[in-house]
Amino acid sequence: MTESIYGNNRARMQEILDDMQLRIGALRQRIEARTGMDPVEHYLGRIKGEESMREKCRRKGLPETAESALIEIRDAIGLRIVCAFLNDVYLIRDYLASEPDLTIIEEKDYIRDAKPNGYRSYHLIVRTADGYYVEFQLRTISMDTWAALEHHLKYKKKIEGNTELIAAELKRCAEELASTDVSMQTLRDMIIEGNGTES
Repeated sequence: MTESIYGNNRARMQEILDDMQLRIGALRQRIEARTGMDPVEHYLGRIKGEESMREKCRRKGLPETAESALIEIRDAIGLRIVCAFLNDVYLIRDYLASEPDLTIIEEKDYIRDAKPNGYRSYHLIVRTADGYYVEFQLRTISMDTWAALEHHLKYKKKIEGNTELIAAELKRCAEELASTDVSMQTLRDMIIEGNGTES
């Protein structure tokens, strides 16, 4: 049997993933108690599979070692947090940034600066006090839907035919969904303002 690419770190990685999920759950409860609204639609946590991590090491020209998997690549532990509204994405980001035992290592705001294909999401890599890295992907329902559909089109099927037209249509769909996100946030703000509720 091949030794785990994570060495003897797997149990600690699971503890960290469980802790992060508990923190997100506690934050949801606090915000909902204060505002009457849950900022998170749903979230998923995972430890990247062994073969997936090995393949990523090979793709990056790194040796298939625990050091590569846990220090060089930094996404072995990951959480995707899906919010209903744009402002909630940044609310969750600010919460993670305020945690005293987490250090932000890298941030990429693909919401304000979308990737060329239309992909939008907020990526955040944090380091725990004991030196493990966790990647967070924060996005709205619309962004998550687009990313899931784009993944199916790109990875599940061999695209043939007019690839430029397909790419342009995917980007157009992403822009329409981004416009919808802004409109829904505006509507929510109007409702909150009208009800005198804190956002």
